[in-house]
Amino acid sequence: MTVLMYLLAAIGIGVVVYMLIKKLDIKITLFVVGMLLGVAALIMKKVPFEGANSLFYPFKMIVDQFKRQLPAAGLIILMLGGYTAYMSHIGANDVTVNTLTKPLKNIKSVYVLVPIVFLIGNLLSLVIPSASNLAVILLATLYPVLRKSGMSKLTAAAVIATTATVMPTPLGGDNIVIAGLLQEWMGVDFTPGDYVFKYHALVSVPTLFVMAFSHYFWQKHLDKKAERLGTVVVEQEEIELAEVKIEGGALYKTVYTLLPLMPIILLLLTYGINFFVKNSASQIQLSVEIATIISFIIAIISELISKRSREANLRTTLSDTESFFKGMGGAIGIVVLLVAAGVFVDGLKAIGIIDHLQTTMQNANFPGFVLPLILVIFSAIIVIISGSGLALFYAMAPLMIPLAVAAKISPLAVTIPMGLAGNLLRAVSPVSAVVMIVAGTTKESPMDIIKRTSMPMVIGTVFMFVLSMVLFLTGIVALPA
Repeated sequence: MTVLMYLLAAIGIGVVVYMLIKKLDIKITLFVVGMLLGVAALIMKKVPFEGANSLFYPFKMIVDQFKRQLPAAGLIILMLGGYTAYMSHIGANDVTVNTLTKPLKNIKSVYVLVPIVFLIGNLLSLVIPSASNLAVILLATLYPVLRKSGMSKLTAAAVIATTATVMPTPLGGDNIVIAGLLQEWMGVDFTPGDYVFKYHALVSVPTLFVMAFSHYFWQKHLDKKAERLGTVVVEQEEIELAEVKIEGGALYKTVYTLLPLMPIILLLLTYGINFFVKNSASQIQLSVEIATIISFIIAIISELISKRSREANLRTTLSDTESFFKGMGGAIGIVVLLVAAGVFVDGLKAIGIIDHLQTTMQNANFPGFVLPLILVIFSAIIVIISGSGLALFYAMAPLMIPLAVAAKISPLAVTIPMGLAGNLLRAVSPVSAVVMIVAGTTKESPMDIIKRTSMPMVIGTVFMFVLSMVLFLTGIVALPA
């Protein structure tokens, strides 16, 4: 029976990995494999039969996961999807990009620009979370500026390809999911803000600066090497600059620059106030959902004031809010992926493989870093082959805490390194969407681009893993008891 259990689990995981490598949508695969594992569990009598109702057990797995995900992480993801869509619709995202990138035109030093552009690009990923979408925007607005400053094509391409990495944000879907799982496991209030500001940022912020400096030295080294070989191209190109023209005064630009960042600003203000308020009863409890609703209302009021000055009417402003709800619908794919991953994990649990792995790990007494290292290496292989940064992370998220508990280590030592590895190593995959977009626009080979991105990203991955082990395995930083 044990051999059959492991064989079924291996086949199921193998099918999912194959679909990831083929860059195919894995939601239906996770659903089907999870349901088939549920059927196998019924046949193996791993779950209690309920007469004729046992036939509905695989379908009940799906319904139960929807009921579990939608009120929790699913709701947050839908609301943030709506807010992002609304910011794009009213043009606030364009204002933010313009405000943050405009000062770069005054910097003449090529290599000083490298770390600055990298860090600003990561900051912009808070507003435009899609790595490929952010690359498209920066290629249109910032790439010509970088080339005009004398930066080589491959250096500019490499920096833009790595702008969406590990910016700590409580609005990220991966962080929302892990915070929800940790809250369920600990049985106490634990928000995405708690996870990001108290734990994630301790690793991700230093990692960002390490990668920024790595970029500086690596790009400079490769440019010098290319100059010696006579292959570097620094001459000016005829590039049409797609400059975004922002109408409105300084107040308008300031407000609309801040609007896309408003949920994060509100959360940071809350944490800042609570830091100085020692009485827990007087502390402010602000969830991501409430911060998003408040930000949405502020945005509507800003639109009413702005459009009034342009002689627009109330009907137009209220009509524009429909984009928020359409954006919620656009984010449903992420929620369905979480549900599908939950069904897949429920199937693995049903056949008994999770309990058996936990028992085996508890008796094995491996060093604490072994499990995180295996998972990071596994993530690295799948991400580089498939080009997908977070698909595997979402698929494995429900397994991370049980495995960490079985290995007798902090769940943070698993969740943070695995999440960061997926985001970092996406820029090292020659088949990732962001690398392909940058390569196509700059007319450079994807392999030449990943030669430029690989060293900073690999250094970042190694650094964040070591730092995570130091902080979370030694007990320097720990979750609430």
